[in-house]
Formats: sequence, structure tokens, C-alpha cells
Amino acid sequence: MPTAAALTLPQHTLRLPLNDELHARPPVTLADPTWITHLVMLHESPAGTAERVASLDEERHLQALCALARGPFESQKHGNHWILEAGGLSLKWERHNEFSSYTFFRRREASDSDQATALEAFPPDWCMAIPGQLLVASHVEYCTPRQRDIDALLDEAGSARVTTIASRVAGGDSLIVSDFRLHDGYTRLIVVDESGNARQAGVTVQQLLEIETYRIMALLSFPVAREVSQRLGRAEQEAAQLMAEMAGEQGHENERAILARLTRLAADVELSVSRTAYRFGAAEAYYAIVRQRLDDLAEQRIGRLPTVRSFMDRRLAPAMQTCLSAAKRQSELSSRIARNSALLRTRVEIELERQNQELLTQLNRRARVQLRLQETVEGLSVVAITYYATQLVHHLAVGAEERFHAMSPEIVTALAIPVIGGLVYWGLRRMRRSLTAIQGDA
Repeated sequence: MPTAAALTLPQHTLRLPLNDELHARPPVTLADPTWITHLVMLHESPAGTAERVASLDEERHLQALCALARGPFESQKHGNHWILEAGGLSLKWERHNEFSSYTFFRRREASDSDQATALEAFPPDWCMAIPGQLLVASHVEYCTPRQRDIDALLDEAGSARVTTIASRVAGGDSLIVSDFRLHDGYTRLIVVDESGNARQAGVTVQQLLEIETYRIMALLSFPVAREVSQRLGRAEQEAAQLMAEMAGEQGHENERAILARLTRLAADVELSVSRTAYRFGAAEAYYAIVRQRLDDLAEQRIGRLPTVRSFMDRRLAPAMQTCLSAAKRQSELSSRIARNSALLRTRVEIELERQNQELLTQLNRRARVQLRLQETVEGLSVVAITYYATQLVHHLAVGAEERFHAMSPEIVTALAIPVIGGLVYWGLRRMRRSLTAIQGDA
């Protein structure tokens, strides 16, 4: 059979993880009114060995919760998400690159007040020991019109002193109400479901929690953008001043000094880019997820009350534009400094080449002078060598006259002078041509 044959084929090591990724982080179905608490814990280091260590610590912490529970937890673990269920309680843990999320669920009881939470049903000591730093904390009240009167909620939202959003989502089947402000350290959301669709209710709650999570994660770059903007202002002023100095009449030494300052400024900007590139890139990705989740909500406006999208457009979008603008300014400044550095470096190199050309001209002039001096010295050398050689010939002629009564020494010496001089001159010329040929080959 084809299926059996396929199982015998070599399997890629990433085949199963990649397939499971498509089914990761499924929404929890909400069949009954439920209290929900969502915590996001930020980790110190988002990558490498530290990430694996943090994940192991969290898993050990979850196992400790199972040991503390009065009844056994039903455990469902798939990759980076883990669902624990026991009676009317459940906990969903998800591991992300920079953070981990803990979502607590508790079935709503008839005796619960409107201020009840899911977190209060879990061991306080265990909750206080959750690894990481708390970044997002939200309480969600998922209920039906039996627990919350919709008209009363809308009247309360419309008369609130602070901006309160209220809209219908999921095709108008659910009502969401929130002011996105911290109350005792938690944001509070109310979801009133009129459809009774447990799966759709879980999807709606997950979308809201992801909007809350990723908007805060995106805003982590906002303080970085403000700090970068201050540094960029000073760097841009210095770059403009250096450009003005470049445009003026500058000497070679001044140009080299300007180039050194530009190089230092470029190093500072590149250091800032390397430190903030990850944060700005992550902010852009998180903001894209927020906008996608807003689209998925498919909100319907209720009267004049603001929707989640309009609230995010007014409050979150300007901050994200500030971050994107800071990243763009930083990149453009780096490119501008690089272009000006290249231009100034070209000017400095051209000046250095001109100076080198002048130096070579001076060296050629000196070489010609040395050549003339050498020719003069060669002439003197011919005379000197001829003089000493003729003295030797003279002594030989004196000895030969006494012994053999040969020609007089004066005549022999006189005849030897042109011969010796010619031989010396010819030898020096030949030696000079040989040295010139060797130098030319080199």
C-alpha cells in the first residue's frame, strides 16, 4: 500500500516538529462560564542555552504543581505548550522565544462574586515562584447573559470616566468590554457569549489575550526608541557639522581629522544599530500579530463606544510608528555616514596619491643627479685606475730594461696609457650595462 511504503522512506529530522507547529497552541474550549487569568513571564535571555535552561525550570515548576494538587492533573503536552486539567481547574502553559505564558481557568460557580479570579484557586506559594519577570497580567470573565446583563454593561461603559471599549465580535455572538487599565496589577476583560459555541468562545478569548500580550511585547521597544532618538539627534547634528566642514576649503590634515571623526561616529551608530536591531525587528513582528488578531476579531461597533481596533489605532499605533521611525532614522544615518566617509576617504586617497606622485618626481630628479655624479665619478675612476696601472707598467718596464735592454720605460709607459685607459673605460661601461639589465629584470 502507498501509506506503508511512505513509512519506510527516510524521514527528515524536522518533519514531525514542523507538522506539529501547525497545530501548536490550540484554543481551550469554553463550554461553561469561566474565570480566566493570563500571566506572561519575560525571560532574561531569549536564546541559546539560557532558553533551554529556563524551559526546564518552568517544566519542573509545572510538575511541582501536579505534586501539590489534591487530585491528579490530566496532562497534555505537545512541543512548547502544555495543558493541565483537574476537575474544574486547568492551566495552559506556552513557551515562546522571549517569554512564557500561563493561562489559568476555573469554572464559574453560582456563589462567585463579580471580582472573583481564576488565580485564587491555585496555590499562592506556587504562583509566587513562577520563573521569570511578570510583564502581562490579565483577568478575563467569560460568562453568558445570565451572569452579566448586557444593557447594564453598556450603560456602565458609556458613563465611565475613563475610555472603555465595548464591541461585538465573532459575527455579533459575543460582547467584549474592557478599559485596558491596570486594576490591582491586572487588566480586566469581560466576554459575554450569547452563541453557546464553546470552541468559538475559546478562540475569541485567545485572540483577546494574544492582543493583550503582543501589544505589551511590541511596546518593549518604545523606551528603546525614545533613547535612540535622543542619541540620533546628537549624532545627526554632529554628522551635519562634519558635512559642512567637508564642503569648505580644508587642508589635507583637516580632512584626515574629519575622516577620523566620521569613522568614530559611524562606529557609534553601528553599535547602536547592533544593539537595537533585534528589539525593533521583534516590535514590528509583534505589532503585525496584533493587527492580524484585530482583523480576526471582526468587530462590530456599538453606538459611539470605541472598539478594540480604534483604541489600538489611537494608543498603540503612534508608539509603533515612533519605533519604526527611530529604526529607519538610525539605518538612514548609518548609510549617510558611510557614503560621506567613502567620499572623504576618496578625497584623502587622491591627495595621498598626489603627494606620492610628487615624492616619486623628486626621487627621479635625485636619481638623475646621482647618475650624473656617478658618470663624473666614473671618469675620475678611469683616470685613477689608469694612473696606478701605468705606474705598475712603468716599474715592469724599468726592470725589463735593466735585464733585457728593452725599450725605455718612459716610452713603454706612454704607450700603455691609452691602452689601459681604454680597457678600464670599456670594463666600467660593460659593468654598468650589466647592472642596468639586472635592475630592469627585477
